[in-house]
Amino acid sequence: MPEHTPTPVSSAGEPVDESGGTPEPTGGILGDRHTASSDGPADAEAFADLHLDQIVTAILGRSGDDLEPLFRTPLSTADDIELRHEVFRDLQRAEVLDAVRGFVSEMRSVLGRTQASTDLVGRYAAEGAFIETVEAYTTAVASFAEILPRLDITSRGLSALREHMAGYVASDRFLNLVSETRAMADELAGVRYTMAINGRRVRVGRFRGEPDYGAEVEETFSRFSRGDSKRYTNKLSAGTDIGHVEERILGLVARLYPDTFAALDAYVERNGAYLDETLVAFIRDVRFYLAVLAFIEPMERAGLPFCYPTITGTRGGVDVSEGFDLTLATRLVSSRTEVVTNDFSLDPDERIVVITGPNQGGKTTFARMFGQIHHLAAIGCPVPGRNVSLPLADRIFTHFEREEHVENLRGKLADDLIRVRSMLTRATPDTVLIMNETLNSTTLTDARFLGEQLLDRISQIDARCVYVTFVDELASLDDTIVSMVGGIDTGSDAVRTFKIVRRPADGRAYATALAERYGLTYEQLKGRIGC
Repeated sequence: MPEHTPTPVSSAGEPVDESGGTPEPTGGILGDRHTASSDGPADAEAFADLHLDQIVTAILGRSGDDLEPLFRTPLSTADDIELRHEVFRDLQRAEVLDAVRGFVSEMRSVLGRTQASTDLVGRYAAEGAFIETVEAYTTAVASFAEILPRLDITSRGLSALREHMAGYVASDRFLNLVSETRAMADELAGVRYTMAINGRRVRVGRFRGEPDYGAEVEETFSRFSRGDSKRYTNKLSAGTDIGHVEERILGLVARLYPDTFAALDAYVERNGAYLDETLVAFIRDVRFYLAVLAFIEPMERAGLPFCYPTITGTRGGVDVSEGFDLTLATRLVSSRTEVVTNDFSLDPDERIVVITGPNQGGKTTFARMFGQIHHLAAIGCPVPGRNVSLPLADRIFTHFEREEHVENLRGKLADDLIRVRSMLTRATPDTVLIMNETLNSTTLTDARFLGEQLLDRISQIDARCVYVTFVDELASLDDTIVSMVGGIDTGSDAVRTFKIVRRPADGRAYATALAERYGLTYEQLKGRIGC
């Protein structure tokens, strides 16, 4: 692997500044965002053709829209990719994963309660909920900071977080927040009052040691108790809204304890921005890792391999063992059906793969897998395969068959050629092109002629391309082209193995395509004559 200058990942364990805060890391656990390209590698059309949109939906579920841009934005250096690999490896240790998941759960609860407290009706209800939320926050942060040093962490991202938390929990800012919150909660706990209710009128007064009739009632009826009795008391807590009557009562209580409630107002004003921005960013970003690991876990349990790809130089080759299509694997694993994997390798000078073979033999699935692996590698994720090495792609363009629309007056072939031209004008030697049955709407002669011109142009650009076709002659145009064929059972041409193997085209792909198009295959004929 070529040498790369490490992307700066700030260590947040720097000295605390005079205000009691700690500096925020610039890179965090996702790498330096400034090195991430906002364009590609897979554009919107390719994202759909490769089923990456389905993969992202399966990873994020219904509540991860804010994370979707991370799955569309590639990293521009191998070092940034390695930084993400490091974090993934740390999180694949059970004790690290459990600790991070627990902290994320507690912090997301805190963030939810913070929002809920702002939505409460009534000033004092919101302020009371605010204190409970800050207490939950300081407890979660202190506990996680205590656990982190005991974890086996080696990644730069999580090591920076560990240093940041060590500095943060020792900072004046955090220590003052803890002490102020505890003191304010204790002072509010000392607020006691009485209510006298007469019809629709409520009179509120200070508690002056009046008898607690509730205790007397409990004592009187305790003799009839059989075991533990159910309690019906209910404590208002963060996120519990109150009505206008309760809020009016709280207003009267505040008049009885003006100093305490003035201190409460000052506390809320002073600590409104209590959240540490670095920790909030961590909670947002680490969900990316947790979601990916949760997605691949069932497939790993089923025996499917995932790995962290080795990023080679720009002119490096491609080597994949036991690769597979993620969308197909997700469906097959859920139905407990075996997933067929494929091995393939390309030397640096082998730029174009032409895939032929019978329909429904796995050609499109192979092409889709090729694109998925390149995209997932570019965003620093584990990729489907036992071992994978490949160069970074600057763009991924796809041309999959589209249905012809009546309102499109150009015709399907013309439309295909316009789409292809748009791809080629933007392609570079670092681009990956995936073309699936691009010219199947025309005759064999035209498909062969246009295919030769198209592959010649791709060869001039020197882009890497997977070209699925029924035209066998295209697989042997020159030495830069690799021929791969959809496998069939040696005992029966009708049985697909779904293995794509490296060997010369056998001349039967187009005949098979014609026979299937006109219902003349062996199986179709048997069905028609009732055998």
